[in-house]
Formats: sequence, C-alpha cells, structure tokens
Amino acid sequence: MDCCSLPPLVFLIISTFPLYASAFKCGSSPVKCQALIDHITPESTTFVEVQTLFAVRNLRTLLGANNLPRSTPPDQKLPAKQTLKIPFPCLCHSGAGISNKRPVYTVKQGDYDGLKGIAEKVFSGAVTDAAISAANGISGKDPVKVGQNLSIPLPCSCDDVEGMKVVHYGHLAESWSSLEAIADRYGVSVPILMEINGLKDGSSIRGGQLIDVPIRACNSSIRSDSIDSQLLVANGTYAFTAHNCVQCKCDSANNWTLQCQPSGVRPSDWSTCPAMQCGEGNDAVLLGNSSASACGGATCAYGGFSSNQTIFTTFDGTCSGSPSPAPGSGSSNGGEIVPKNSNMVLLSLVHLIVLYLFCIGG
Repeated sequence: MDCCSLPPLVFLIISTFPLYASAFKCGSSPVKCQALIDHITPESTTFVEVQTLFAVRNLRTLLGANNLPRSTPPDQKLPAKQTLKIPFPCLCHSGAGISNKRPVYTVKQGDYDGLKGIAEKVFSGAVTDAAISAANGISGKDPVKVGQNLSIPLPCSCDDVEGMKVVHYGHLAESWSSLEAIADRYGVSVPILMEINGLKDGSSIRGGQLIDVPIRACNSSIRSDSIDSQLLVANGTYAFTAHNCVQCKCDSANNWTLQCQPSGVRPSDWSTCPAMQCGEGNDAVLLGNSSASACGGATCAYGGFSSNQTIFTTFDGTCSGSPSPAPGSGSSNGGEIVPKNSNMVLLSLVHLIVLYLFCIGG
C-alpha cells in the first residue's frame, strides 16, 4: 500500500465519531439510579412549585442537588430564567434511559400549544413533544385535553464512564457555551462529552441543546448488602439517606471521599434515628468525626443501613497525608474523567502523521 495514502486513513479515524443523538445512551440491562436534569423557570415561581412540578419527594432533595442551604424556605421566590438541577429516578432498559414513573404533568387550561408548548415552555426543551407522544401513546392527530395526565420521559443514563461511578446530568447548554467550557466546569474531558453525546464536532453545540454530562461521584464505604448500596452523590451536591437520618456530601476537595454525618432531620419511616458511631464506650467516635487513635486520624464513615433500624459504620482507613487513589483516576488528571485510550489514540495519530510527512519528504 502506498504510504502517502495515509491522510484519508487519518481522516477516517477522526470521522468515526458517531453523529448527534437526541437520547442518552444507557446500558441494556435493566438498572435504576438517580439522575439530574436542568430546568429553566419560564416565569417567576417558588422552590415548592418546582418540587411539585417534578414530583421531587421532599424539598431537601431538590436543595441538595443544587448545593443550597437546608434552611432555604419552600416559598422562596425564583425569578424567571433561573436554572435549577432537578433530581429524578432513572430507569435504563434496552439501551435507553428515561425517568422512572415521574414526573407526571396534568394538562392545564393555558396549554394552548399542546405537547410542543408543554415540552418547550413547561419543561425547558429538556424533553421533546415526540418523546411525550410516544410515552403516552398519543398519535400526531390526537389533541391533549385539559385534565389529561401525561408521563414526562426525561432522558437519563445510569452507565459508568471510563470505569468511574458518575451521576448523569442533562445540561441545557447556554447560547454562548461550548463543549470546552462545559468540560472545564464539570471536570470532564471534551472527548468523553463528544463520545457519550454522539458529537463529531465539539464547536457545533447550540443554545438549549441537552448535553449528557457525567459528573463524578465520590467513593464511599457503603456495604454491598445495604439498602442504599447504589447511592451515588455527585461532586458539588449533598443527599439524605437512611430514612433521612444521614446527610452525605461530595466535594472533590475531600479526596473524592463521601462525607456523611447525622442529619438532625426527623426520620421518614423510623420513629427515631439509631446510634451512628464507630466503636463503643470511651472509644466511640460519632459518624463523620475523626479518631486521634485510629489510623492516625481516620474518620468514622457511613456504611449503609438495614431494614431492622441499623446504621452501619466503619473507620474509612484513609489516614491524613496518605490518601488512597480513586478507581480509574491517575495522578495527572486531577479527577477529570478522560478516555482510557485517549493517549493511545493521540499517539497513533501522531505516528500516522509523522509517517505521512516522511513519505512526502522522501
């Protein structure tokens, strides 16, 4: 083969990125998880009205997804065009992921634009009218009626990314934004964003386009037999678990380790919250606190909970000054999610280009 025919080969490698797809990619095996998606308020509203629209079980969950103070009142005003992250349950099946049974929207008297208006105005364009039609068995000629309940299929995913646990976040791109800006803001590499969103040109995103952004979740000590063994808390958020008895937050500054403590909130299904400590007697250490004697300062970490009103705890074994590396992370990427084979791809392209230059030079 003529080595000088390499440029088409280089072009072929570069052009193999998949075309843009409107739905998020999701594993074929049935799996459930928590996801996030943007909501842009069409008009002035309140936190509790947004909570009701998306059927978020409690206000604390909504506040945690946006890293807002727990003391934020439910009737606090939100201006028009305010962006909030909405937490919702995701169900993956047969390669696609949509919200699991909620939200459900009741058609109102003012919804004159039908499904298109509901999709674009009420739900900020995060879902399409075609998707709503398909989810509710509505044909193109059937008008929606006032009082009709519509299942809203928000796109989502539960897939790991490059071996890391992540929370998939449906981000509505601003008109001035770019993949580079989104990647920098959320600690993801541009190639990863292009790959999971089926984009071949990183500069071609448009305002209002929904981008699947995998936000890295913190590592935890939660046991595999715990009821909340699948709990994932995204960087820059907090969440409640163990029937609201425990509050956990994820901050990359804490070595990507989940930080949990007693919430001080009334439990949802238990009469009282059980003991949350490591050790007994004088050696007992409260959940979230550190011990001066254990591992030179190890923290009493959350390990999950059981149905018999037990909260598991364990010393995390991470001593100050000797942090354990996170799965899939390297010492050079600072926690950024990058393709495992990105260096190999780059190296291959460099080799091809060098070989081509050698050919034309000879």
